[in-house]
Amino acid sequence: MVGDETSFAAAAGPLRREILAHCYRMLGSAADAEDAVQEAFVRAWRGYDRFEGRSSMRTWLHQIATNVCLRFLEQRGRRFLPAGLGDPEPDWLPRARSAPAETPWVGPLPMDPAEAAGNRQRVRLAFVAALQHLPARQRAVLILRDVAELPADEVAGILGTTTVAVNSALVRARERISREAPDPDEMSEQVGPGVQKQLLRYVEAFEHADIGALATLLREDVTLEMPPHATWFAGRTPVLGFLGHHVLRQAGRFAMLPVTPGANGQPTFAMYLGREAHALQVLELDRGGVRRIHIFLQPELFPMFGQPVIRPAAPDLPS
Repeated sequence: MVGDETSFAAAAGPLRREILAHCYRMLGSAADAEDAVQEAFVRAWRGYDRFEGRSSMRTWLHQIATNVCLRFLEQRGRRFLPAGLGDPEPDWLPRARSAPAETPWVGPLPMDPAEAAGNRQRVRLAFVAALQHLPARQRAVLILRDVAELPADEVAGILGTTTVAVNSALVRARERISREAPDPDEMSEQVGPGVQKQLLRYVEAFEHADIGALATLLREDVTLEMPPHATWFAGRTPVLGFLGHHVLRQAGRFAMLPVTPGANGQPTFAMYLGREAHALQVLELDRGGVRRIHIFLQPELFPMFGQPVIRPAAPDLPS
């Protein structure tokens, strides 16, 4: 028994983060993904004595985890970002629009940029949110084929269907994702001194409530989403109008601290109102500047990202 446990841990343990990312793409929630991974690994351990090696451990774990996720989705349904619930505001004046309190939101996943390397475009919030538009089994096919890069016959075995059905579902899923997700060729790598300088300017503009400086950093088609509010904005003018009139009214009101590891391999900042946790801000950049601003007004996310809910006081300078 001890030998089996050691053998299972050695074979399955290194795959846990990959399976977690797979479950997150399927479910759109870090918490739900953790639950799914825990259940999948318990199932795998209980069935380990019957694992005959006809497939790789990696494929076997993907099979178990995918089926756990499909069951979760039957029970919990799909998740959303505000852009998935309706049109953006026509200008910066927000109308009364609220989502039901129980709306399941797509949430961020702690992930180091180095860990995301190689599949960087496949963990970004925009891609994960786009996946939620797909029917559950179609979503599974796309992730297993295009992200996990499993052969069609193995995916058919995982889902209990035919290779023809897998290939057909993949064509439909790719076509839908091409409309919903950003073009990977336009995305920057979000690393390097140029990007870091751009991020520093963004933080300075935000902390100093400098709308003019912020305007130079945003794409013309920038979007702003603020879960759990359903209201969202598209376009530089509406975004700056909303921020200028409702958020950045006073310099020094907010403090922005970098978060490592960030969310989804993207630049992430813990946003404090005074010294209290206020929001987690996740940015998406490309060659033209900041393309998407996600402000998760959910301070309960801070512990997941290792951030204090009360910002530490700045040390006193020596006299």
